[in-house]
Amino acid sequence: MSSSSANPAPKPRPWTVRRYNAARGALTFYKVMAYTTGCFLLALCLELILKYLFNQNWQIGNFQIFAAVAIGHGWCYVVYLISDFRLWQSMRWPIKEFLLIALGGVIPLLSFFLEKRVHARGTKELDEAVVLAPKNL
Repeated sequence: MSSSSANPAPKPRPWTVRRYNAARGALTFYKVMAYTTGCFLLALCLELILKYLFNQNWQIGNFQIFAAVAIGHGWCYVVYLISDFRLWQSMRWPIKEFLLIALGGVIPLLSFFLEKRVHARGTKELDEAVVLAPKNL
């Protein structure tokens, strides 16, 4: 007997209301952070081009704009990784999804493309989810 053709794909486990709501929130948080981190990364790339190709170093008094953008992107990326982990954990995706999404914050423009794909996949899975009603209702 062939076990691979005889066994159908396992049915997805039903979602609890709490897990479903957490996943929806994580998806929204991820979307906001993907765009924020992507914009900071583009600004950082522009700053690097201006600094190293055109020898421009923007500064207002002692305030260096390049340093502010670099630090801003660094902190946004940390929060982006938290949103990535939260989404990955709530959706119960494979670890390769987490790692791929994490790359979105360090490769220019990738966060915008990944956001579209990840948000569509997450929305589709949540729309198809079977949500169990709470037992106390």
